[in-house]
Amino acid sequence: MSQIDLRRFDLNLLVVLDVVMAERGVSRAAARLGRTQSAVSHSLARLREQLGDPLLLKGGRRMEPTAFAIELMEQVRPLLGGLQRVLAPRRRFDPATSRRVFRLAAPDFAQAMFIDLLTMARRRAPGVSIEWTGPRETMLLEVAEGQLDLAIAPAGLGLPTGLETEDIGALHWRCFARRGHPAFRRWGRRAWSQWPHVVIRVGDQLESPVNVAATAAGIERTIAGWVPNFSAVAPVLAASDLLATLPIPAMAGTLRPHGLESRRVPFAIAPMPHVLLWSSVRSHDPEVAWLRRLLTPLAKTRFAAAA
Repeated sequence: MSQIDLRRFDLNLLVVLDVVMAERGVSRAAARLGRTQSAVSHSLARLREQLGDPLLLKGGRRMEPTAFAIELMEQVRPLLGGLQRVLAPRRRFDPATSRRVFRLAAPDFAQAMFIDLLTMARRRAPGVSIEWTGPRETMLLEVAEGQLDLAIAPAGLGLPTGLETEDIGALHWRCFARRGHPAFRRWGRRAWSQWPHVVIRVGDQLESPVNVAATAAGIERTIAGWVPNFSAVAPVLAASDLLATLPIPAMAGTLRPHGLESRRVPFAIAPMPHVLLWSSVRSHDPEVAWLRRLLTPLAKTRFAAAA
């Protein structure tokens, strides 16, 4: 690749590449950019010629970025974000007339928080919609690339470049079981380790703060089963002698309907801090900033109430 004359380089080409990488396709990128598909394809062709790299390759129905494109945008995305921060004050967001569809990712224990957010958002902006999806392995990258507007996740995860965060609180732990469970009659470390547990599995994640704390206390648990989300735990506990050690909000509203009760965890386990995440590129996007201003106090209030 020859030396590029930045005085003649069109930065809009990088914006197009960023959106196509986020949407993994020309048609969706064109709709998001407000351009025709042919215009987006032409911009990509120009950028490929200037950079000497295919940038995006077809992989089934999606377009997958090359290694060079990924490395390029990791460096360029923060710069585009800085440019947006300079230009953002010129943009206006009118909640009363907006038809924006926001995309949010959060664990299912945030259901009550989502209901509050949706109610508040619709009251202020009756035309907006909010799509809530669960956490997944690609979530952080989706936020950084702009496919997700906001996400709630545990702090301390290995964050990709291009993300900003705000602390929203920490989750505290309890042990849950069906009412009258024999383990709760003589509750302690021995009972906790002797009775089998049901746990949540997210992707390939096998380690958990519970395992780490139990090992530090010199005990271990027997895992009888895994479920994909928090909402699946209560029915399992109600119909079995299994235990579950979970963050308190995960079981909110389920104890009485399912005939469950809880006890303190019989060993020291640190609260799990959580953060709100968003893309640096959209840090001063007035629409995302508006949603963030609604969600942040709601999240902090919910986390504080569960402490």
